[in-house]
Amino acid sequence: MIWHRLDRTTLSREEFATRLEIITSGEEWIIDGNYLHTMPLRLQCCDTVFFFDLPMNVCLAGAEERVGKECEDMPWTDETMNEEFRQWIIDFLTQQLPVINSLLSEYKEKVKIIVFHTREEADIFINGQ
Repeated sequence: MIWHRLDRTTLSREEFATRLEIITSGEEWIIDGNYLHTMPLRLQCCDTVFFFDLPMNVCLAGAEERVGKECEDMPWTDETMNEEFRQWIIDFLTQQLPVINSLLSEYKEKVKIIVFHTREEADIFINGQ
């Protein structure tokens, strides 16, 4: 909710990091989203990570299903699939995932890390709590 602006732009990386520093200095918080450039900050401050390591086709299908629907974390509704976002999803396996896995490995002794490979796994976890 803090990354996207009404005019379809985003905050600068510096402003976003500053806002996250304020949020993560609080006693309780939940942050949803990848935002790889701020992951070290969040990992230093959190106690639990829920990582959705879903197959690319599931991620693409989920993004396509959201087209034309209002999203809580975006101040606009996309009427078509954003091609840059589609490519980001396609490249995630090679561009983002290795870095995420390395960071999670680095913090695995300090942070509880729960990985879901399917949405059903997440549903079972939530219903079991």
